Amino acid sequence: MALPRRRFDTLIIGAGGAGLNAALQLADSGARVAVVSKVFPTRSHTVAAQGGVNAALGNKLPDDWHWHMFDTVKGGDYLGDQDAIEFMCREAVPTVYELEHHGVPFSRFADGRIYQRPFGGMTRDFGGEQATRTCAAADRTGHAILHTLYQQNLRARTHFFDEYWAVDLLRDEEGVALGALVLCIETGEPLLVEARTTLVATGGCGQLFRTTTNAHINTGDGMAMCLRAGIPIQDLEFFQFHPTGIAGKGMLITEGARGEGGYLENKDGERLMARYAPHAKDLASRDVVSRAIAVEVREGRGCGPDGDHVLLRLDHLGERVVAERLPGIRDLCRTFLHLDPARDPIPVFPTAHYAMGGIPTDRFGRVVAPARHGPEEVVPGLYAAGECACVSVHGANRLGGNSLLDILVFGRAAGRDILAFLEANPHHRPTEEAAVERAMARLERWERKGEGESPQALRDELQRLMEDHCGVFRDRATMAEGLQRLEALRARIAEARLQDHSRVFNTARIEALELENLADLALAMVTCAHAREESRGAHSRVDFPERDDRNWMKHSLFFLEGARVDYKPVRTRPLTVESFPPKKRVY
Repeated sequence: MALPRRRFDTLIIGAGGAGLNAALQLADSGARVAVVSKVFPTRSHTVAAQGGVNAALGNKLPDDWHWHMFDTVKGGDYLGDQDAIEFMCREAVPTVYELEHHGVPFSRFADGRIYQRPFGGMTRDFGGEQATRTCAAADRTGHAILHTLYQQNLRARTHFFDEYWAVDLLRDEEGVALGALVLCIETGEPLLVEARTTLVATGGCGQLFRTTTNAHINTGDGMAMCLRAGIPIQDLEFFQFHPTGIAGKGMLITEGARGEGGYLENKDGERLMARYAPHAKDLASRDVVSRAIAVEVREGRGCGPDGDHVLLRLDHLGERVVAERLPGIRDLCRTFLHLDPARDPIPVFPTAHYAMGGIPTDRFGRVVAPARHGPEEVVPGLYAAGECACVSVHGANRLGGNSLLDILVFGRAAGRDILAFLEANPHHRPTEEAAVERAMARLERWERKGEGESPQALRDELQRLMEDHCGVFRDRATMAEGLQRLEALRARIAEARLQDHSRVFNTARIEALELENLADLALAMVTCAHAREESRGAHSRVDFPERDDRNWMKHSLFFLEGARVDYKPVRTRPLTVESFPPKKRVY
């Protein structure tokens, strides 16, 4: 039977904030846009973002995008590219106003202006007093943004392939992106989507870890597709652990809870962050707070019968503030902990949250990779945006409120650049059948059923391995052992089989394919973390406790072929302002 095919101007893989904002730019300009999403679009993980989106609106206190830029450079421990950071912080204000005009129901101050709250690592006057920069819709900001963008895309007649899963990218011999092979989850039937441009917007890879804030869909599919296509993954050793996940469960308690005045407490009733960040205290950057909690527990000051968490206190804020500003957090605690945060402290511990690394791009969303015989160059027709991409604006550690900003600014920028590419390249290139056959081979590999280990058991083992060998604190011996175990596990995955029943749900095959994606990204993360012999941002080496700007002010690039790591310099020159040279990072 012939493989069914559909043809569009642009294929967008992923229906989160980045994908939908790009799709809206394109569809509103008349382009034929297909959005492929493994879940119904409003279930994309952007919906889980709680606290807000940063923009220097100055609605409560004076603010400036230049201060926002400084905080972002410092927050990323000086590994971020300063031209991209300047672009993001300058574009933040028009991006938020555009969202408001699309209909995002932001919370408001009494005078009607968009509500803003304090967030970690945000200052005024280049490191001065706390800034109030994070625009919020209560504590459901991602939910409000995602639903608004989806509705606007329906108006613009974007074509959605709901509950389709992307198997692999298609590229021709010259490396030009041609679309992707996708799979209908309901029927198990493959579909070839041919497109003049392809945007990868598949989100993060938090399912690498056993305890995570990420949804089950966050399996790094887009990053892994690019790895198999010969494109490196940048800076994946930098993975953020959010300091306030619900202890033992992982669900996120937004940083906005501390922005509203919440604080962390150890078993002795001490406000513990005064010891680690005397100035910013509970609103220090996330890597600082996560390590502080881990140290408190390790040194015996943890709470509960097992001393395995600390407490987040909101009860002093009063019921009205909790009900109005943090209603989602209140519902979460009532549902999963059977407590009311307006009256009871919340048990919290760091949980895997966000990938600072990803597919290397420029500030227009264009994927860039080393050429076969020369310097880095743009991959024609291929774009990436959102958490799966690495611009790099987050450097070694993302500041809260910059993730929604990242996906919106660079989704918007990618959409606009794609329009220019479509105008310059008005015709479809022929699809090379060899590329289709390679993608189909991935599906056929999991047609085999019979005796063998189950993919689900192997995924559980992979998650435990990553938590034990590449967590908040790292050292050479632990990661070396992790690499050995990971190589053995990857060999077992290659021999795994689906259950030998007459009927196997299509989701079982997709979970097996996701496992392959996760295993490739695990190799990238542990290999790069083992190689980087310094502590910087979220990458904390016990055996190399200091940041080393002389030897490690550079981005890592992991290539799947040969599990090879290369490096490229950090771009320290902004677009229009003076650069921020590295200095000691204290809060």
